[in-house]
Amino acid sequence: MTVVPLRSRPLQAVPDPVGSPPGDEPERLSALHAYGLLDSVAESAYEDMVRLAATVCDTPAAAIALLDRDRVWFKARLGIEPAELPRSLSICSQLIGQAQADRLLLIDDIADDPRFAALDLTLEGGKPLRFYAGAPLLSPDGHRLGTICVLDTAPRVLRAAQRDGLAALARQIQHLFELRRYALEQRRLLSEREAFARQLESAQADLQRRHEQLQHSASHDALTGLLNRAALTQLQDGPEALLRLGRGAYTLMLIDVDHFKRVNDRHGHLLGDRALRAVADSVAASIREGDMAVRYGGEEFLVVLPGTRLATAAEVGERIRQRVARSALPFALTVSIGVAGGEPGRDAPEQVFDRADQALYRAKAAGRDRLVVDDS
Repeated sequence: MTVVPLRSRPLQAVPDPVGSPPGDEPERLSALHAYGLLDSVAESAYEDMVRLAATVCDTPAAAIALLDRDRVWFKARLGIEPAELPRSLSICSQLIGQAQADRLLLIDDIADDPRFAALDLTLEGGKPLRFYAGAPLLSPDGHRLGTICVLDTAPRVLRAAQRDGLAALARQIQHLFELRRYALEQRRLLSEREAFARQLESAQADLQRRHEQLQHSASHDALTGLLNRAALTQLQDGPEALLRLGRGAYTLMLIDVDHFKRVNDRHGHLLGDRALRAVADSVAASIREGDMAVRYGGEEFLVVLPGTRLATAAEVGERIRQRVARSALPFALTVSIGVAGGEPGRDAPEQVFDRADQALYRAKAAGRDRLVVDDS
């Protein structure tokens, strides 16, 4: 890195101490913010660099200064009290305005330089600042982010080895910056992957819910919430249903709403739907978990009671009949029920269904609003 002592240049009368911002200021600020350094917590790696710079250059103060829009913020500092300064009071800002930003800025005696003498800068303890040397900190594409600088309260001249050492430290700090940006980028990518994984998981869960809803809609009656006839067909064709019925005695119960056509004709279909829901609710409230209730037809319901003998099934059916009679409807509602039992290995489910249907026919023929148990 080439050394350019600014005292070797002709001094102007009253130049701007900060210098003009470079033409790439928006891009430079964007590059600086990409590192996530501004206002970050203290880090030992940067503190070590500052101490090493002060040691190499034999100065009481040193700092890593980052040039924000309107301020200079110290990522690490030694012998300097404030954590930040306005850019208008910063010598480091001079590096931003240099035509060749990859060169060191050296001011052997600030008191002799009218550009900075009027700033009245002091170090820790209140002593006036007299010496400044700064190496620029650059992004890979050449944007000037700040400086690693050393300061003293006495004029001095850095030896060539010290200037080279300060430049070397600047390169190492730039490596630290790049490692930080890489880590931030990796965390961002990891966060994006995790967010994508969560979105994928959520989408899969939503797809599963939709699938279950479709399955439920396909197998359940929309009005009553009970299984529909299509579900009954699947159960009949499935080995699990036959296996459950083959474990012991079972009963089938057929329920028919009495005079349901009259209900629709007199009270309308909306109240007719309420009546069907009242019957379905009475059935659901009376059977056990593991029993199956199906809306078999328009006003017909089928209940399958595995592991249940006729006497117990008759009690369940009677509870259903009484619940229906107590339904909160603006008209009386009754049901007729036929019950038949089967034994595995002796009775085919179709035969049991026929006997339950015959028992239902007898209940309706006997005056309705009653339960009849198959006695064959």
